Amino acid sequence: MTKTRSWRPFGARDPHEPHRVSTPLELLFDLVIVIAVASAAEGLHHAVAAGHAAMGVTTFAMTFFATWWAWMNFTWFASAYDSDGPVYRLITCVIMAGALAVAAGVPRVFAGGSLTLVIVGYIVMRVAMVAFWLIAARSDPRHRATAVSYAVGIAVTQLYWTLALLVLRPAGFGAVAGLFVLGALMEMAVPVIAEARGKTPWHHHHVAERHGLFVIIVLGEVLLSSAAAFTYADAPGGHPAELIVLALSALAITFAMWWLYFSQEGPLDQARFSSSFNWSYAHALIYAGGAATGAGFAVAIDNAAGQGHHAPMLASNIAVAAPLAVYMVALWFVRDRLVLTGPWRHGLLAFAAAVIVAGHIGHWALPAMALITILAVVARSQVQCRQS
Repeated sequence: MTKTRSWRPFGARDPHEPHRVSTPLELLFDLVIVIAVASAAEGLHHAVAAGHAAMGVTTFAMTFFATWWAWMNFTWFASAYDSDGPVYRLITCVIMAGALAVAAGVPRVFAGGSLTLVIVGYIVMRVAMVAFWLIAARSDPRHRATAVSYAVGIAVTQLYWTLALLVLRPAGFGAVAGLFVLGALMEMAVPVIAEARGKTPWHHHHVAERHGLFVIIVLGEVLLSSAAAFTYADAPGGHPAELIVLALSALAITFAMWWLYFSQEGPLDQARFSSSFNWSYAHALIYAGGAATGAGFAVAIDNAAGQGHHAPMLASNIAVAAPLAVYMVALWFVRDRLVLTGPWRHGLLAFAAAVIVAGHIGHWALPAMALITILAVVARSQVQCRQS
């Protein structure tokens, strides 16, 4: 395909285009997403440390969903319709502005304040996607019904969020969570309904690469915790030996999580309608598990460094174990249960269970989790070698 720099509306790209990779604009978009993910992870970290784990996890789920869903929808649209022209770039910049508004509003949400900025930023991102789909409907007659379905579905859900914003002002936390779940289900139903009218021409390699890059984004949260532990180890008032162990554990877990994900590409099937949705939607748990693992390590590091609130040891250990287990289970669902055979097909489930058990063994919990994830990498590599 020949890229255009004109103001003319853009059409569909070739789903079999060779050498299709992420564009500089998509990488800039990822940089904005890094900020939003970091904001949500930091909020979870402080909520768990302060003893408000249940509310923190719920708030993290809501704010992380807003970030992931906007990224995911943009990624699939870009795979099919990215023209890299001025119109496309300007609308993408609007989406990025909305993402920054969401990131800016996240700390206030975790503090029990207003949801206004997060919802307004989210609506900005989604309304920009309506504009994208309307342009696609005009430019791509073959997929016009699909594009119109996307535009209408997204517009209706934004009307819901606008009305919900009025209800949320006086509502309690339970009502807020309920309204969020309903809105999230509505959002996730839109692509299913739209794609049933005709599959958009997304690019297999491009979509797989983009999802892999998001994994690297969330693993950055664990690396940040490792760096913080090394920093505090050289500061007065902490426990240097414990902090170094935590730093090395976080580093080992980061490498192992990366290795597990990139050891083999998952079965993203362009021909099967349900396959691509299961693959992409389940990645939300991979991403959330990665980001939350970093937040959990931050809680443990605060305890060792004598910084901020001090969560009980079991709570800080489980704050790492639970999301790490979620990461493994989600990776099993996305890939291993489909590509492996024999008893090792469910190996990641066993390692996830071992991680949860390790969370209950006190001071050695985090090094034990690091060892378990390393063993998972070794086992996964051996299985792959035998089956290749």
